Amino acid sequence: MVNWRITRGSSQPAATRRQTGGVAERPLLEFDVSALYEALDTQRSARGLTWKGVADELWELSAELTRRRDDHPISPGTLTGMRSRGATSCQHALFMLRWLGRTPESFLSGAAPDAGSPLPAAGPDRRLRWNLSALYEAMDAKRMAEGHSWPQLAPVLRATPSQLTGLRTARFATNMGLAMRIVQWLDRPAADFVYAAGW
Repeated sequence: MVNWRITRGSSQPAATRRQTGGVAERPLLEFDVSALYEALDTQRSARGLTWKGVADELWELSAELTRRRDDHPISPGTLTGMRSRGATSCQHALFMLRWLGRTPESFLSGAAPDAGSPLPAAGPDRRLRWNLSALYEAMDAKRMAEGHSWPQLAPVLRATPSQLTGLRTARFATNMGLAMRIVQWLDRPAADFVYAAGW
């Protein structure tokens, strides 16, 4: 069982589970995009970097892969825009978490900075990526084992049924908030669904 290690003074999740459409609902913490932005900004300021400098360093973590693939770098606007959007993609979040040396769970609302399992190691020839098909398969297996329909599960995960079933064929990313609600519902660490990829 995953222990999110709620910090003192934060709101504690309810001890009991309630039912939503027949699905036993455990308290699911939100991924705090504002806190992620603030952590990036604090590190940026401490090191005297511009947002472009941060974006460049994120990309350079995978320098060998970047040179080999010659693909489009992450934009500074992707980083600064999180503040107004209040959201980020699950794949972009991994670039930022790798740079900060933090876990996804450490940015759940009220969680301790050392919460969660460490993400996999990745060298300059790899990027950390979510395995969305594995995330879908784990979610679907639990859903079927517990006898729930997608419309029953969707409100528990604060998503639409199509957002959940769409993970089966998602090519690149989903919202980081949804990904983190799913892993909490599965009672597994995010690191179980993250790997060092060659793309």
